[in-house]
Amino acid sequence: MSAWIDVASLDDFAASDAIAVAAAGREIAIYLVEGEVFATANRCTHGDAQLCEGFLEGHEIECPFHQGRFDVRTGAALCAPATVALATYPARIESGRIELRID
Repeated sequence: MSAWIDVASLDDFAASDAIAVAAAGREIAIYLVEGEVFATANRCTHGDAQLCEGFLEGHEIECPFHQGRFDVRTGAALCAPATVALATYPARIESGRIELRID
C-alpha cells in the first residue's frame, strides 16, 4: 500500500475549481466539488487536452477540445466522443492540504 502524497493546498483553488499537479511522474487533475476533492488523469482519453482547463459542473468535467465528459468520482466516460475512462486516484483534504495516494 502506498503512502499519501501532499500535492497542493486548498488555497490553490482560489481562481478555479480544477487544478493540475505533477505527482509520481504523472500529470493529475484535482477537482474541488462541494468541499470534497477528486483526482483523475489530467489528459482526456479522446484528445490531447488538459482536463483542468475544462468546464466542471457538479461531478462532471467537460473536455475543452471536443466536449466529451467524465465523472470525476469514477473516471467514467459519460458521452461521445469520450469512450475510455480516466484513471482515478484516492484524494483527501488534511489540514487544508490536498493529499493523493498513487499506487
